Amino acid sequence: MEPITAGLLVALASGTAGAAGEQIWASLRELVTRRGSRAGDEEPAVPAEPPRTEERAGQLAALLNERAGQDPDFAAALEIWRRRADAQVASPTGDVHNEISGGTQTTVIQGRDIHGDITIGGRPS
Repeated sequence: MEPITAGLLVALASGTAGAAGEQIWASLRELVTRRGSRAGDEEPAVPAEPPRTEERAGQLAALLNERAGQDPDFAAALEIWRRRADAQVASPTGDVHNEISGGTQTTVIQGRDIHGDITIGGRPS
């Protein structure tokens, strides 16, 4: 598992990840709460909003990484969360860039977040 970094937590706090970043942060809080702590372990307190300073983010990252080192199930779940958070920080708008080249195209549709039918030639596809 790659460790959680203070930089990732601060990027979520800075708004770099947009509204989806807020959802990712909420999912971290849920993950920590749902997994509970093992007997005798102190559960990392995940604040309502991501920490905005490197120092506070570093403290939280250290607690999360320590817990992941002690609990393989938590580590696996945290790794999935980290990948989602990294992806959101890297592409906050969820943009997809497609390039169509070569040959002759007749109908090309490029879209995002389509809710409903697309009609081509009179029939829903």
